[in-house]
Amino acid sequence: MALWREVMVNGRAWLSVTAIASLLGAGVALALPMVLGAAIDAIVTGADVTALVVLAAGLVGLSVLVDLGGAYVTASGVAGTTAWLRLRLVRHLLALSPANLGRFANGDLVTRVSGNAAEAAQAGPSTVGAVAASIPPLGSLVLLVLIDLWAAAALLGGLAVSALVLRAFARHTTHAAAGYQLAQGAIAARLSEAMTGIRTIAASGTAAFEAKRILEPLPELAAQGKRMWHVLARTSAQASLAGPVVVVSVLAVAGWGVASGRVSPGELFAASRYAAVGAGLGGLTGVLGVLSRARSALARVQEPLRQPVLGYGSRDVGPGSGQLEFRHVTVESLLHNVNLTVQGGSFVAVTGRSGAGKSIFAELVARLRDPCSGDILLDGIPLRDLSEHSLRRAIGCAFDRPQLVGRTVGDSISNDVAGAHAMQVHAFLSRLPQGYDTPLAETPLSGGERQRLGLARMWGANRVLVLDDAMSSLDAVNHMRVAQRLEDDSRTRIVVTNKASLAARADLVVWLDDGKVRAAAPHAVLWHDPRYRAVLQ
Repeated sequence: MALWREVMVNGRAWLSVTAIASLLGAGVALALPMVLGAAIDAIVTGADVTALVVLAAGLVGLSVLVDLGGAYVTASGVAGTTAWLRLRLVRHLLALSPANLGRFANGDLVTRVSGNAAEAAQAGPSTVGAVAASIPPLGSLVLLVLIDLWAAAALLGGLAVSALVLRAFARHTTHAAAGYQLAQGAIAARLSEAMTGIRTIAASGTAAFEAKRILEPLPELAAQGKRMWHVLARTSAQASLAGPVVVVSVLAVAGWGVASGRVSPGELFAASRYAAVGAGLGGLTGVLGVLSRARSALARVQEPLRQPVLGYGSRDVGPGSGQLEFRHVTVESLLHNVNLTVQGGSFVAVTGRSGAGKSIFAELVARLRDPCSGDILLDGIPLRDLSEHSLRRAIGCAFDRPQLVGRTVGDSISNDVAGAHAMQVHAFLSRLPQGYDTPLAETPLSGGERQRLGLARMWGANRVLVLDDAMSSLDAVNHMRVAQRLEDDSRTRIVVTNKASLAARADLVVWLDDGKVRAAAPHAVLWHDPRYRAVLQ
């Protein structure tokens, strides 16, 4: 998996230290039984054991230090990788086109950024941990070969059984973890959706129904959680049965070796410890459990990362009046072979029935998405060739439900006082307790005020203004004033609307029908067609 490799590369410094600590820990675990066994043999023969006791104490102290250091390094590395994953994912999401981002529910994306990224960050340490955890059992087998070949054969049989158990554990845990994370995302998505429409829910008295709908995936969540615990319990039961059998088998063989003079008492003690290390599944099941959850979390993080972002060119907008040209533009199932030239400085109304492709047309002009085929040019330069800075300075957008961001209400419009005056929102902002510095979270906004702020934020663009039904919530007076400012402006203005009064002000009306340009002409010309009149309000 590509993202797995990137996680490993990103955390290579921390993972290197973790690997060294893990190897030291494994080395101590393997050396200590041998040292203690030698001490026992020394006691039996009456030799001096002081050096061996000191060495054993040193190994125990080193083991403690390695465990503490490894825990600190692992925690620090996971925290850093989590931050890196979240930053990368958020930046990628913000760079996606609305069409690609719309494939994911908001709440589900929050779950991927917050919970799944933290679990995915465990991929590096758990991979290193899984490799390190396999060293003591394999090392025990090698050292048992040096003590007694028959005892090593008994342990080898136990390791084979353990490998089969661990393989089944990893497979079932990964599947259950994926189902658990998917159910979590579904619940978060439904909750986010409900919070967006909380006023509607409260007004309609459907809170109980919504709560039931939000928690509908809860049984699946519980089932997958229980499945993980059942897998762990079954593995633990198998380990509790297989472990003692392996230890007893090794001890029996090694004890027979003591009786025949092939194995010393100290070697018998060491063999018993190596048998316990080799037969123990507890450490490996824990590491494999974390690794399985990290694997499924990485898949969920990688899914939105696979969505292509809008790439930008390096060209700047040259001299021009804001002429737009559509050349054989097609968006699959939404717009079909659109060929259109909008003269610079024109006031253009885009109209049509619901689903005709009006918002897609606006998104293409603003380059919030790219067409499947064809090109859109601004003053002779394809939009895809423009740098992001140049494009966003040239083209401003306003929407029917603008999302305002920033610490203060002034931040939400980049403190553009001229835009606030033009879009009839300056007087409202001036009456706030702290004016433009009033915290946005503390500013009560009606739908019309929110739309006027969105219009003011758009106003700073220097070449083209795109309004996607962005005046629908304005009262009659403000609608008339904003429409007049748009009519008097010299930039190219693309306004998605079904209002006859606004279409009448336009120089050109682009009438869309079923994803095609049915006609492009002045309002007065189109007004004679009853089908056109039926579209307008």
